[in-house]
Amino acid sequence: MLFGIPAVWWVVGAAVAVFVLSGIRVAQEYQRAIVFRLGRFHSVRGPGLYYNLPILEWQRLVDMRTITVNVEPQETITKDSLTVKVNAVLWYRVVEPPKAILEVADFRSAVYQIALTSLRNIIGQHLLDEVLKERDKINDQLQAIVDKDTAPWGVKVEMVEMKDVEIPQAMQRAMAREAEAIREKRARIIKAEAEQESSLKLSIAARAISQNPFGLELRRMQMISEVGAEQNSTTIIMMPSEFVTMAKGLGEMLSRNGKPATEEVPS
Repeated sequence: MLFGIPAVWWVVGAAVAVFVLSGIRVAQEYQRAIVFRLGRFHSVRGPGLYYNLPILEWQRLVDMRTITVNVEPQETITKDSLTVKVNAVLWYRVVEPPKAILEVADFRSAVYQIALTSLRNIIGQHLLDEVLKERDKINDQLQAIVDKDTAPWGVKVEMVEMKDVEIPQAMQRAMAREAEAIREKRARIIKAEAEQESSLKLSIAARAISQNPFGLELRRMQMISEVGAEQNSTTIIMMPSEFVTMAKGLGEMLSRNGKPATEEVPS
């Protein structure tokens, strides 16, 4: 007996205190407790300190943080009947904890399977070139599909990204040859356009020179000065026939002007 109270009452009191205190719960900031009372959904509690009625209430904790799932590589066929292997990464989080517990047995596995099947389906709706070049567009479509299917479970799909696309070696070689042909075509087009522009400029210059022949001679003299600037160079100058004719006529005129005047004496 302690303080006039039988020991058995102390034992009973301690047992009652432990029983009452056993209902105290603490949920982290990123957690929510789905509380059931006698088997029926009662409320959502947390975060922080809260109390569950012992025996009458039990709970399931739900993590509200973003969950990252690596979708394993899937071998699928594109719209143009080519086999590719694609893997992706999925980001999602629970936004309505009661639905994540009440509407589906295992929301993590369910979201993963939805992402898996949706990835195969959406790849089958696109050509290989679209899969390789329009990843952002396909990612947005995939996110919309998975988010729509998981919305009844209280899950929000934040982002879906295709991480890698593997294609057969034979197709890689064919694509390399195609890319090389496209580059060669582009180079030939650029060269043809340059030649076209050059011929146009030359025709304009030819018309200008035909109107003023001395422009050609000025260009020739400029070219000679440029060539003469190089060391150890021998320059051969081709004089046009007009210059030769003009120089010959000028020489004959000077020679006639230089002779003394003579008078013819009639016989």
